[in-house]
Amino acid sequence: MEEGRGTDKGEMKHQQENTVDWRGRPSNPKKHGGMSAAAFVLGLQAFEIMGIAAVGNNLITYLINEMHFSLSKSANIVTNFVGTIFLLALLGGYLSDSHLGCFWTIILFGFVELSGFILLSVQAHLPQLKPAKCNMLTDGDMCEEAKGFKALIFFVALYLVALGSGCVKPNMIAHGADQFNLQTNPSHSKKLSTYFNAAYFAFSMGELIALTVLVWIQTHAGMDVGFGVSAAAMAMGLIVVVSGTLYYRNKPPRGSIFTPIAQVFVAAMLKRKQINPELMINGDQNRAESGNVVQTQRFRFLDKACIKVEDGSNTKESPWRLCSVTQVEQVKILISVIPIFACTIVFNTVLAQLQTFSVQQGSAMDTQLTKSFHIPPASLQSIPYIILIFLVPLYDKFFVPFARKITGHESGISPLQRIGSGLFLSTFSMIAAALMEKKRRDSALGSGEIISIFWITPQFLIFGLSEMLTAVGLIEFFYKQSLQGMQAFLMAMTYCSYSFGFYLSSVLVSLVNKITSSSSKGGWLSDNDLNKDRLDLFYWLLAVISFLNFLNYLFWARWHSHSSAPPTIQNEADGMGLNHYILTKHSKDVVDENIP
Repeated sequence: MEEGRGTDKGEMKHQQENTVDWRGRPSNPKKHGGMSAAAFVLGLQAFEIMGIAAVGNNLITYLINEMHFSLSKSANIVTNFVGTIFLLALLGGYLSDSHLGCFWTIILFGFVELSGFILLSVQAHLPQLKPAKCNMLTDGDMCEEAKGFKALIFFVALYLVALGSGCVKPNMIAHGADQFNLQTNPSHSKKLSTYFNAAYFAFSMGELIALTVLVWIQTHAGMDVGFGVSAAAMAMGLIVVVSGTLYYRNKPPRGSIFTPIAQVFVAAMLKRKQINPELMINGDQNRAESGNVVQTQRFRFLDKACIKVEDGSNTKESPWRLCSVTQVEQVKILISVIPIFACTIVFNTVLAQLQTFSVQQGSAMDTQLTKSFHIPPASLQSIPYIILIFLVPLYDKFFVPFARKITGHESGISPLQRIGSGLFLSTFSMIAAALMEKKRRDSALGSGEIISIFWITPQFLIFGLSEMLTAVGLIEFFYKQSLQGMQAFLMAMTYCSYSFGFYLSSVLVSLVNKITSSSSKGGWLSDNDLNKDRLDLFYWLLAVISFLNFLNYLFWARWHSHSSAPPTIQNEADGMGLNHYILTKHSKDVVDENIP
């Protein structure tokens, strides 16, 4: 983030567009960047998600069958693992923006993730690193749970994968988007929207291959081979991204991204008794040197950080006492996106169910497709991605241009509208899941019939559509915020939403079990047998929570739209040297007498 203090328009423009090639020399628009450079990053994204999805989506089966953890404990291990991945995205975003840059963060933590995959494969292959074989369905109480050194090796490997993947994920999206120069090439704005859709297409392709080919390998060749294939996929991704080194335009790190933010809060606190310039309509002591600059009206207490006090001396105020208009406005932007971010947490709690309990639902259903072929339950999640690899290109090539003619928006519909549509659909995913589970349970307990696994298709399909809208909308919304030098960290915030969603899922599972349990029987999700549990009621609870979350989102999206001002206004203001409000004083600071 730039302070913007004392810069002119040309200098600020140079700061915003400052990109370099792999040798640190200024990038050449004719040789560096564009969709051709971003394609290498898309290749990494496809291979990386291929490897991590094959592990995460079938991990619960490995935990139960090989490590002998209970269903609820296994579900929490999975959600905590996935949640940790996305929480560590914040670390990756910070290191990239502040110290390493996107490319080197990707390379460094890509190898960390690769080492985790390799260690997982070794742990799954060696019998001495696992408990003795045992059937959890028939001899659950007799099975030995993984403990001690065996559990330690497993969790070290698992969280090496989490550390690497968490730090790589936000930088893949940011590094690909950095290949488009929005300041000097207006046509790149539309291409950037296409890139975000292409990124989701690459994500869908990686997921589809992971949930079909790689899960099939895990099921028939063993988890050790499956983890090894994940390692090979990650290695291929690293080779692809390194191959594009000569074509990238790289944004160099700009030092700590948190210091300018902290300076605004400290300066606003130190000058909390000053009067905001816009409030002194009839006063002549305080005059705005910002001309006709329009400041946003939200969080006006932060505007006091811009007040420059002139006491007749030429002493330059510390950056911890005086901040630029742009610096303050960027902090306002960062605060204002938090409610939008928070509204996607429940959405990702729904996603957590599709990677845990829904896989177990599939295990309790008829998985036979032909006489000799059975569908692995973990492959159920491939259903939406099969549809999406066709739907995403159609969305970008047909819906976006059509909607653009109606709305005039470069992305067809605004990112906020896209997020809202996805949140609305997620409610129906849980309704479909609840209805299906009720039918499955009634059939199993009533007539003993095991229904076909294809009954589970609607909940995955609806959520796939929901995720395409919400995930891409959120990434586009965050990346296009006017926060210079913080794009990787903003991408990390979108992944952090996944983290909180998966952690919330763990809390909900434990809380629901505690509330619904009695002295005579356990809670809705306390048994390893879904026929005894009440997963359908848990899904109905999530459907209600999802709908309430959608209503909450409508409020905050409306608030954000009405309270925001065009971000370019402030950039232009600083470019013209309109950086501060000036308060002239002769003996001491002018303060608001009504403020104690």
